[in-house]
Amino acid sequence: MDDNSFFQEQQEQSLVKSTIVAKYFDIWSNVIINTQKRYPLRSQKIAYIDLFAGPGRYKDGAQSTPLRILINAIKKPDLRERLVAIFNDKDEKNSKVLEKTISEIPRIETLEYKPQVCNQEIGEEIVKMFESINLMPTLFFVDPWGYKGLSLRLVNSVLKNWGCDAIFFFNYNRINMGIDNKAVKPHIQALFGEKQIIALRNKLRGKNSIQREFYIIEELCQALKAYGSRYVLPFRFKNNRGKRTSHHLIFVSKNFRGYEIMKDIMAHESTSDTQGVPSFEYDPADFLPHQSLLFQLSRPLNDLIKDLLDTFRGRSLTMHEIYIKHNVDTPYIKKNYKDVLRELYDDDAIKAISPKGKPPRKGTFSDQILVTFPE
Repeated sequence: MDDNSFFQEQQEQSLVKSTIVAKYFDIWSNVIINTQKRYPLRSQKIAYIDLFAGPGRYKDGAQSTPLRILINAIKKPDLRERLVAIFNDKDEKNSKVLEKTISEIPRIETLEYKPQVCNQEIGEEIVKMFESINLMPTLFFVDPWGYKGLSLRLVNSVLKNWGCDAIFFFNYNRINMGIDNKAVKPHIQALFGEKQIIALRNKLRGKNSIQREFYIIEELCQALKAYGSRYVLPFRFKNNRGKRTSHHLIFVSKNFRGYEIMKDIMAHESTSDTQGVPSFEYDPADFLPHQSLLFQLSRPLNDLIKDLLDTFRGRSLTMHEIYIKHNVDTPYIKKNYKDVLRELYDDDAIKAISPKGKPPRKGTFSDQILVTFPE
């Protein structure tokens, strides 16, 4: 299958990917613009950069991510005045089709800055360019067909500046096969790091497919964190039969607010949850009835209860402080913490009081409730 065959028809997985990116851009741009209004000395522009943009539409007419971003921007006056959109595709045919498709968007001329469409190979020169300049607040999306062009340096070259976040589509199948392939060694090293890939190969010896995936994604996330990104969030896509992983969508940020926003979006787009704890994956098989005993017996909120009692033993913190300190690198969302703390309070396992000195209202648990854990 060549790169363009991907755009023949929009699969459900591609729609979910595009929805996650478009939703995040919508909320992220509002946060950035509101900050810019409070601090007028900051740059008053924001950017969306997509280095593997494709032709803009699938053959069935469905809009891909570039069009969704631009159509959303046209609807919002503040965004229309600020958005600098840059799209690239090394395939000249794709870039020309995308340019034409963008020009046909109703009211596209109302954007203050005309969207730019480029036709470049993504490699060392692009990385050096990003590293040498100070970027305006930028949402950076990288969706390569495989691994060529995707590197730690590329992601970090954008994230170094204020207000910049990155999302990239990680082709797990191709990268899994490429880890031990000497022919693509430079690309794999660029993605994981030279020392890290040696350690990863040693870890993968004798491991089954599930273990391999765990180690590969964990190593990638840790490599991104080592580059200075505090928050990394993966979302898994299964193939049409739900048997094997095909891709991961990886979100990277230096800011907790961005992490929180994306976590809520990915939780909503997950096809399953257990006790309200989202799976952070799109699995077509989740639309079929679950018969797995293991699935039915899984009780992740019980794990959260135990962990909170252990982690915060003898301490007093607000609900929001508990959530902030505990939720990073876990599958839990804010609602899970509220539900668990409410349950613990109702069972007299913790003490809780509002800022006004009153007990929590029945059935609720606000951010400012002060919780005291037993010794």
